[in-house]
Amino acid sequence: MLFLPLAVAAWRLLRRGRKRGILFSALSRLPSGNGGWRARIASLTPYMMIAALSLLIVASSRPRTPLAREKRSVDAIAIAMTVDVSGSMDALDLTPKGERFSRQTTRLAIVKKLFADFVSKRPDDLIGLVTFAGYAATRSPLTADHQMLLHVLKGVQIPPIAFDANGQAIAQDEQMTAVGDGLACAIARLKDAKPKSKVVILLSDGVSNTGAVEPDQAADAAAKLGIKVYAIGVGTKARRTPMITRDIFGREVVSYADMTFDESQLKRIASKTNGAYFSVNDRDSLESALSEIDKLETTKLEASAYDRWDEHFAEFLLAGALLVFVSVSLSMAASRRLA
Repeated sequence: MLFLPLAVAAWRLLRRGRKRGILFSALSRLPSGNGGWRARIASLTPYMMIAALSLLIVASSRPRTPLAREKRSVDAIAIAMTVDVSGSMDALDLTPKGERFSRQTTRLAIVKKLFADFVSKRPDDLIGLVTFAGYAATRSPLTADHQMLLHVLKGVQIPPIAFDANGQAIAQDEQMTAVGDGLACAIARLKDAKPKSKVVILLSDGVSNTGAVEPDQAADAAAKLGIKVYAIGVGTKARRTPMITRDIFGREVVSYADMTFDESQLKRIASKTNGAYFSVNDRDSLESALSEIDKLETTKLEASAYDRWDEHFAEFLLAGALLVFVSVSLSMAASRRLA
């Protein structure tokens, strides 16, 4: 992509240089020389700078070749982690006793930690990531590259509330919860996956209040496709729930609001798909989910991994930097600015 603006800049630079000149009728009276070494250098430096920038762009793409490739057979399950990122996931009702309220103790922060723990214990499975609030989005397709998956997970946040010029909140639907849409998106990612066993891990507070697909409809579709849903409920049944909000000055503060936690919907989804429901308050919930998933039928897949690479970016970087230095030095010499 960086070559496109470089090509435009090169075209404008070289085109401008060719257009320069003066009208002179008696050409025979002009000096026969070519302008000396300064003129020759001045005409070469744009080409040198373009070549230097091209080398630096190649270096930034990190060219490399594999030295060692490992193939191994793995017994895999396809898993779509489906995470609720609606506004209610900023609630602090799961903060351990004795700890201060913070961003590290919100429902979403606990879900992300649960997700990371889960991924670390499933090294051979194909795992994808779907998030949903007012709408659903695929953050990562099914992949065996779990380091990349966890990197994507770090960037998962609750969509911020936008305000108009009068201070009124807009686009509030992004703070709502479309459980059905999230589940439908996860099903679409799993439908054509190679492993026989396909699982959705649904982490949510279970309160669906928007979306084009009803949760029960999505659960019926999952059941028809043989996809099991393991739902993990995130939240407590306390009426007055602490949560992180912003005051009129944009500062984060803790306030209390009436919030709901709907376990019944998550249990119904899990039951329809022959899955299971777990509560995040249960310390053994993750282990229970893992043991249930371990009972599923796996599919043997050939996985390739490149664990040794020969890096080539250093040569391009050095050549590009050297060419930039030479080009600038010659340009300064040609214009008599070199001390």
